[in-house]
This record gives sequence, structure tokens and C-alpha cells, in this order.
Amino acid sequence: MAKAFVLRAMSTVGGDDFWRGIASIAVFLIFWEVGSRSQALFGIAFPWISQIPAPSAVLQELVVLVQDPSFWMSALLSTLRVFEGFLAAMVVGIPLGLAMAVSRTFYGITFPVFEVLRPIPPLAWVPASIIFWPTQELSIAFVTFLGAFFTIVINVIGGAQAIDVRYFQAARSMGSSTWDIFCRIILPATLPSIVVGATVGVGITWAVVVAAEMISGGGSAGSVGGAAGGGLGFFIWNSYVGGSYTQIVAGMISIGIAGYLSSAVLRKIGKWLTPWLSQY
Repeated sequence: MAKAFVLRAMSTVGGDDFWRGIASIAVFLIFWEVGSRSQALFGIAFPWISQIPAPSAVLQELVVLVQDPSFWMSALLSTLRVFEGFLAAMVVGIPLGLAMAVSRTFYGITFPVFEVLRPIPPLAWVPASIIFWPTQELSIAFVTFLGAFFTIVINVIGGAQAIDVRYFQAARSMGSSTWDIFCRIILPATLPSIVVGATVGVGITWAVVVAAEMISGGGSAGSVGGAAGGGLGFFIWNSYVGGSYTQIVAGMISIGIAGYLSSAVLRKIGKWLTPWLSQY
């Protein structure tokens, strides 16, 4: 089994998709580097991109930042906020979505209110959450929760409603109870949609938590510990105020890496929960 895992990992690393990804990243970085240094190289400043720090300068800044404990404190705080909000969205959103999918009465009562609230951007909730929640930390957690909640619920409802009705008819004809139908048909058939909703939701959660940290001043940790405790969003905002553009881009790249890793972990968990999908 261990040998098969190693062979699979080697084939993935050495596969065409892997090298295409490496090539696309290399081309992107070269274009970025040349565009940023276009004034010095060609005497002509490329629009927009020439104003962005070059990747080489951002890499130097990242080398300095990874040796700074305060940067890791900010990254850890943002990660914890994302994890808390995302976990709360999963705990509330999955049962709510399933209940709305299996009960027409419950769907008719809750879905209109849900649809009215869903189009409101999570960041639009920031001022209200700061007012109504007792601490800024709770307001950030609430906005982070909203970032993933609506996406998860919509995907759960869509996955459950897409199940072929003939499965239910066959199960009932063989004497299956409502609980058996739920456990053996609805839940397994909805798992792929739950995984998709979770993967999309965690990316939105990262975007929301960073913006919420900027708007709210980093939360209670930011007000106490300054940039070191305000999260990556507050770190980027402080870098902007201080005029350190390389730190801004370095913080943005750190968020992108964190979001990518979060989505990759969820995709791996999804493959483990839905092994039958890998057969197709």
C-alpha cells in the first residue's frame, strides 16, 4: 500500500499537469519581473504592472518576513479566524441545507428569508456586526462565518435536489424507512456537493476575513498587539499606511498560499469521503 502511494505521488509530480502548472507559474513570474522593471530595461514603463514591486523584491521581503515572529502571529490569527468561521458555517449550513432539501414545508418557510439575505455581500455586514456584537473579534468571526455559510447551504440544497427521484421510489418499494433513505441515498449523494461548497466557501472565507481585519482594525488582538496581532489583513493595511509596497504584495501572496493549501486539504478530504467518484 505504501509503495502504491509513493508511485502515485511520483506520477502526479512527474505528470503533464504538474509540469504545465510549473511552466505557467514560471511564465507568469517572468512576465511580472520584466513588466515591473520595464522602465529600467526598455526605457518605457508598462501600464499598471510597472508600478508593482518585482517578484525578486517581493521574494527578498518574504525571506525577511518568515524570520519575523510577528508575521507568523498574524498568519496564525487569520488562520484561526478562518477555521472558526468556516467550521461554524459547516456545522450550521450542512444541517440547514439538508433540512431545506428534504422538507418542503421547512423549505417554504426558510428559503425566502435565506434568498433575501444571500445576495448581501459579507463585507456589507461588517458595520452592523461591529455595532451589534460586543467585541470586534466576534464581529470578525460572524462576518467570516457568513462568507462560507450561504455557499455551503446553496450547494447542499442543489446536491440534494438533483438526486434522481427513482432512487427514492426504489428504496420505498423495498421497505426502506425515512432514516435509511436519508443515510443511504441523500447523504452520500449530497457529499460531492458538500465538498464543492466547502472548497469554494473556504476561499471566500479567506477573502472575507482579510477584508474584515482591515475594516475593523484587526479586531481586539490588533488593538492590543498592533500589527503583530491583527491578522494578515491588518498587516497588509499597516504596510499600505507605512508605504511598504513589497510587504503588501508579500502579504497578498501569503494569503493566496494559505487559501490554496486550505482548498487542497479540503479536496483531499473530499476524495477520501467520496472514493466512488475517483472511479470515473
